[in-house]
Amino acid sequence: MSTPDYTPPAAFPNMYVPKGMKRSHIIAIVIIGVAVAALVGSLYDSSTYADLDQALKHPGKEYHVVGTLDRSHEIIYEPSLNASLTTFTMRDLTGKTCKVHLAKAKPQDFERSERLVLIGEANENGEFEARDMLMKCPSKYNEENKVNG
Repeated sequence: MSTPDYTPPAAFPNMYVPKGMKRSHIIAIVIIGVAVAALVGSLYDSSTYADLDQALKHPGKEYHVVGTLDRSHEIIYEPSLNASLTTFTMRDLTGKTCKVHLAKAKPQDFERSERLVLIGEANENGEFEARDMLMKCPSKYNEENKVNG
């Protein structure tokens, strides 16, 4: 009985690597495997854009909801009770309004924001639980401030 043509690497004595397999090939295979795993993980974790109707029909599923702050309702932020909770009402692009619980402190210039993107999920009570929020604030570079050259 002859011995197969392989040499186990010193770091892994129980793993058999054919003699033609170089260390650089093994490292490249591992890097490709990690990249594929990261891609699959990011696709699984990604959420989609939706309006409030769709988000409220699927409680527990994460969505990005675009809308504006409904200034006719009160913004509630009481840091003495909970510094990581801001409650307000948002109007999505279709005109539907919903109460929002943002799990963050009230952002600076929140009342001046032009557009909001909430990242979170609806709850069973018909409210939106946002874990994060992106704001588009008014531009200071508008027609009134335009410099003519």
